[in-house]
Order: sequence, then C-alpha cells, then structure tokens
Amino acid sequence: MKIERMNKGSWGKIVAFFDLTTDDGFTIKGFKLVEGNNGKFVGFPSQKNSDGEYHDTVWAEKEVKAMVNDIAIKEYESSTEQEQSSPVTSDEELPF
Repeated sequence: MKIERMNKGSWGKIVAFFDLTTDDGFTIKGFKLVEGNNGKFVGFPSQKNSDGEYHDTVWAEKEVKAMVNDIAIKEYESSTEQEQSSPVTSDEELPF
C-alpha cells in the first residue's frame, strides 16, 4: 500500500486528507489524518446519512487499519520534515 496523494492543512482536528492505493491497484479516496488527544490517527472514508451522522464506507481488519495508520503518519511526518528543512527563498533571489 502507498499514499497516492496527501493534502495537508488545518481543518479543525483534521491535519491532512489522503488517498490510498493498494498493492492490487485499487485507489480508495477520502481518508483523513486526525490530531486526537492521544496523537494522530487515520479516519477511514465516511458518508453523512439521513440521520445526520457519519458512517464508514470502507471497512478493514484491525491489522490493516494499523498498517494504514503507520503509513499515513510516516508520510505526513516525512513531508513535514522536508518542508521545514527546505530553504525558503524570496522572489528577489531567483535568477529569472
């Protein structure tokens, strides 16, 4: 499995949205990385029903959920570290 796309930002407790591509070539869209009281965790894709509550649309076994959680947190943290270590340049310093 791999993260196909990750959009980071700040939407309340949600710190990123991402899509996941399985080893079989399926892409599942709509995962969320949430900053909870005990650290980050993955929220699986969900849909709001007529009762006004959100219900998961993708189910996975406990081991698969843990694997997705680990992959997403590592991807988020590695991309955040890369952003922090990249030098920021102003328009005046660009050669063109």
